[in-house]
Amino acid sequence: MTSKVAIYLRVSTSDQSTELQRSELLAYCKARGFNDVEIYEDIGRTGTNDNRPALKKLIADAKQRKFDIVICWKIDRLFRSLKHLILTLQEFDELGIKFISLKDQIDLTTSSGRLLMQIIGAMGEFEAALIKERVKAGLNNAKAKGVILGRRRVFEKDQVLELRASGKTIRQIANELHISKSTVATALSNKPPSKLQ
Repeated sequence: MTSKVAIYLRVSTSDQSTELQRSELLAYCKARGFNDVEIYEDIGRTGTNDNRPALKKLIADAKQRKFDIVICWKIDRLFRSLKHLILTLQEFDELGIKFISLKDQIDLTTSSGRLLMQIIGAMGEFEAALIKERVKAGLNNAKAKGVILGRRRVFEKDQVLELRASGKTIRQIANELHISKSTVATALSNKPPSKLQ
């Protein structure tokens, strides 16, 4: 069965050329016996996916299974970040599309390449878990220091006045209504009753 191949080329500025990438990738395809090749090429200011029409077309064509393998010259030509790499390769994998990065010697058409992909995916999951743990630790630390998290509650000034009339201190009122002491003090000033945030 003949594999259909998508080659992705990219340079960052219009005064650069994709010729080196093109010639090396086409030579590689010829050596591997990949004869059904389509080239997707982005040139110029291509820092984000929004500025990369060829990459958008490649992803759209991948979803329609127009090819079996995606080949790029180097990983940084195709992917913007580790997260983008992992998400895109997972999407290719779900579509049954293999990936090759020539200069990085990554070949997901082989068993060792697929193992590498699993390691990369595990690293991505590990990174996400670390971020989640750091956020949770930060929230717990903030709570321990008495920082009130989430949206501030809307309360009536009358609530503050009633609690004060019952003999509660400014600190007790602030704790009960989950507001700051300065907000309580403002509510206890001679301003007319109003809904505060």
